[in-house]
Amino acid sequence: MKVNVGIVGGAGYTGGELIRILIHHPYVSVSFIHSRSNADKKVASVHQDLAGDTDLQFSSELSDDIDVLFLCVGHGEAKKFLEQNKIAVRIKIIDLSQDFRLKRESSILNREFVYGLPELNKEKIRSAKNIANPGCFATGIQLGLLPLAKQGLLNEVYSTGITGSTGAGQSLSNTSHFSWRANNIQAYKTLNHQHLKEIYQSLHQLQDSFPASASADTEKGISFVPWRGDFARGIFVSSTLSCKRTLDEMVGLFKEFYQDHPFTIVSDQDIFLKQVVNTNKCVIGLEKQGTKLVVHSAIDNLLKGASGQAVQNMNLLFGLDECAGLQLKATAF
Repeated sequence: MKVNVGIVGGAGYTGGELIRILIHHPYVSVSFIHSRSNADKKVASVHQDLAGDTDLQFSSELSDDIDVLFLCVGHGEAKKFLEQNKIAVRIKIIDLSQDFRLKRESSILNREFVYGLPELNKEKIRSAKNIANPGCFATGIQLGLLPLAKQGLLNEVYSTGITGSTGAGQSLSNTSHFSWRANNIQAYKTLNHQHLKEIYQSLHQLQDSFPASASADTEKGISFVPWRGDFARGIFVSSTLSCKRTLDEMVGLFKEFYQDHPFTIVSDQDIFLKQVVNTNKCVIGLEKQGTKLVVHSAIDNLLKGASGQAVQNMNLLFGLDECAGLQLKATAF
């Protein structure tokens, strides 16, 4: 079986990662890579690490001769793109923006989007037509908390997370320049990061006593402080909450929850970022002191937090091996 793929927004970070995976995917043929600003240029002239790997060129035209369309455009742009371009109903769509992640915003032009976190919605994804790919911080935080929500154990959660500069996208800003990032960190969007909305939605799906949205009027909720890190890629999150069960019980609970999810690994050792960079893995580690449980989770923001997870969702949509094309090597040292 060959899945014919189209990519819109192929010149950015997530588009580039998607191309790198799909040109070597055993069940995929890339039909076109759309980019107005780079039309007719060789893909390898923009993503220069692909020299010798592909002769594909960017196109300014769209084609209906595909099975699935990946949207790697900015937030707010996916909705505009679908309103301005008629995409055949039979073509499945996987959107990497935040435009359709929330249930109240999950439909457009008779298309309904399923939230594409496989560890939460695998069966829904398999039968879906369109996927809203989760955010990167949202993926890291949720994978650290889903087993707790399943058991109704979530209460007040305090999360901190640090992300690499690629999380800000390819467009330059004051805080993405090397001279600013090097030897520097900064907290940003404290307590009001945009990914909190989808996190609350997912956790409430498993634990109905947990709020469906942020509220100052409840003792349960997430206090999240994100950080800009002085490295290029990866996310490391630590979430702290009260828990009366033993550490061994909690490790067993997490391993049981993720036993059928090949990319989420519960480690018995201290975890670190290089275990996951350049992979589609999430590695989780747990620690406990007294009644305080700390759950650490690490992902690559561009892969498990974006393009790798998008390919994982494509594999599920088309009944392929969930891991196809995603056996990637970590940057261990």
